[in-house]
Amino acid sequence: MALKVGDTIPDGILQYVPYDPNESLEACPRPLQYKIHEKLKGKKAVIFAIPGPFTPACSENHVPGFLRAADSLQAKGVNEIVCMSLIDGFVMNAFGKVSGNKGKIIMAGDGNGTFTKALGLTMDATKGGLGIRSKRFAMVVDDLKITYIGVEPAPGVTVSSADAVLAKL
Repeated sequence: MALKVGDTIPDGILQYVPYDPNESLEACPRPLQYKIHEKLKGKKAVIFAIPGPFTPACSENHVPGFLRAADSLQAKGVNEIVCMSLIDGFVMNAFGKVSGNKGKIIMAGDGNGTFTKALGLTMDATKGGLGIRSKRFAMVVDDLKITYIGVEPAPGVTVSSADAVLAKL
């Protein structure tokens, strides 16, 4: 069962690599732990999930939309923007670099899917050879409480888009 508005997000640990403007595109630093409750307690955050880095909708629409909207989200009180995927932190770091992220978004991996499962937002993409993935979604979390959640009912980026999130702030 997926969480709903008013619920407290579960605690969990993601993997991320902090942005370093001096890091080369080829660098492969070890990811650090992103402890969700520790990092987001007392903050307003947007967490959005992509089913797969380097896939068309994620690369061409979902992540670029949040990169373009990062300043507008911050102007509306968002302290952290977290993009997550059910993949490791190494891949999310590389995806962030290729996407031109430059530290606007925390690119985090949920390698074992523990957090995504706790959210109730996994999907089975084994027919397409992709295994278990995260559903595409976006949520606004204020001091660990969900104030908006948009889970895509079908392929595409609508209720989980940066514009949809901005409209709810």
